[in-house]
Amino acid sequence: MKKLSLSILSLCAFLWAISADFSWPSATVYFLITDRFADGDPTNNVNYGRVIDYGSDRLNAATFHGGDLKGVLQKAREGYFRDLGVDVVWLTDVYEQIHGWTAGSGSINDFPHYGYHGYYPLDYTQMDRNYGTVEDMRKLVNELHSQGIRVMLGANFNDPGYPTYLDAVQQGFAPTGLTETEAANHTPGGHYDQWAHWWEWSGWWGRDWLRCPDEGWDQTNPLTCTLYGLPDFKDEKADPVKLPKFLKDKWKREGKDNDPWVNPSARDLRREHPGWAPADYVIAWIASWVEEFGIDGFRCDIVEYVQLYRWKQLSNACNAALSRWRESHPDDPASRWTDPLYLTGDYDFASVDFKPDYAAAGFSSMVNFYFPKHGDLDGIIPLWQAYADSVQAHPGWHPFSYLNNSYHRDADPDNMTNCATTLLLAPGVAQIFYGDETGRQPNPGAMQNGDSDQSFRSDMNWAAVDTLTLRHFQRLGQIRRDHPVIATGRQISIDNHTCARVNHSDTILIRVNPNPERRIPVAGLWADGTTLMDLYTGNTAVVTNGSARFSGYDNNVAILAVMR
Repeated sequence: MKKLSLSILSLCAFLWAISADFSWPSATVYFLITDRFADGDPTNNVNYGRVIDYGSDRLNAATFHGGDLKGVLQKAREGYFRDLGVDVVWLTDVYEQIHGWTAGSGSINDFPHYGYHGYYPLDYTQMDRNYGTVEDMRKLVNELHSQGIRVMLGANFNDPGYPTYLDAVQQGFAPTGLTETEAANHTPGGHYDQWAHWWEWSGWWGRDWLRCPDEGWDQTNPLTCTLYGLPDFKDEKADPVKLPKFLKDKWKREGKDNDPWVNPSARDLRREHPGWAPADYVIAWIASWVEEFGIDGFRCDIVEYVQLYRWKQLSNACNAALSRWRESHPDDPASRWTDPLYLTGDYDFASVDFKPDYAAAGFSSMVNFYFPKHGDLDGIIPLWQAYADSVQAHPGWHPFSYLNNSYHRDADPDNMTNCATTLLLAPGVAQIFYGDETGRQPNPGAMQNGDSDQSFRSDMNWAAVDTLTLRHFQRLGQIRRDHPVIATGRQISIDNHTCARVNHSDTILIRVNPNPERRIPVAGLWADGTTLMDLYTGNTAVVTNGSARFSGYDNNVAILAVMR
């Protein structure tokens, strides 16, 4: 009987996953930093000789904290994302990161900064051991897919990670005069700029791959500058290059011992490919994760810093890889999905404006930096109108809005209920940053550093969840998921606190700051005598003289639909 029940549950999940009414423009995206979310396997917390504990929250602000894919999988199996109404889980990059530390605050170097966030890739062809194995990744993606949830990663295309003392010693690409133990430990006041002349290192990425400072690049041009001192790839280069020596040596040295972490679809990419330029290798490495796991989308970093035609090349390569994955996994529910691979990107200070060149290159949105962060219910209706009009004007392009993300914590922490209302009822994609829904607090020790932004990448607060805020996010998220018209419908603004979203099959009326003593105008939407239900509370009312009044509301919001 137990096996039969499990089979029925699996069948139900399969049927739901292939029939769910999903569209990227109406998605609710949950963005988490894997290393900060949940530690499912403490045995993988220390790898590559990294030091993770320097004795204080301040110094540990940017070390690895133990979160991994098994932890995310555990929460997925508990239904955490499903209960939030989440359609997409966005994981920080899982590629192997630089092993050592770089300066925490530029020239100050007051704490060690590691690649825990996935932005400092060392080797695109394998997993970072701190996150887990290839099989851990496969189990997580398969579980999320079985629940009808898409998976996004980051596409770190602009640059590899910084060189570090530890990497130089372990990979042998530069003389440091340090032992491995000395190189592993953070030394305040000293960092790679004091010894790194990486443009002279033929054993590292080298001049064929990277923009070198002595070549006279225009540092005012996004396409040629070295952002934050990072060693940028020469993505405009068309001449063929050889693989970096340190990578070939690394792969030979690791041998079969590293098999559990090597992406099988990247094995053939760990050799010379005649005619390939640097960007051709990086694009192939990124696309291999789609081919192996069926990844559904990417957030692309600093898109204006990379040649536009290279983004188109990445889009084509990843869509081809996704098609091959679907063809080779006919029994997987995600193989029946027909939506193309999704690309969004960070373009400095982008809003919801349509970018036709990037749309032609395969993008469907740019991250919206200007979504309001203070939960202003009195002023949100006109903004929603502008967003809804944008969705209608540019099919295939939509807002991608957030309250907080990995480099900005702007939302009013004392008004997250209203902030959630403004975000989750907004047209277009809504991105939740991990902990927005639980009252996660910044790490106070990390705020003492020169880079205080590290403080809001604190560990997920599983032991101190704000249950009232969580329930509000869950309720709105479920309503949003069940009624895509909220994100993609045409908006009819009725007054400063009331609007409707309409499409061919659904009508939703949204009232913010409702007053039980005041009736809600619904004339033209529903006829007198129609029974309406507030989807948030379950309360009902009958339309009389073109309006409705409910007995009470929760959390300053009423969401109405025809009673079915």
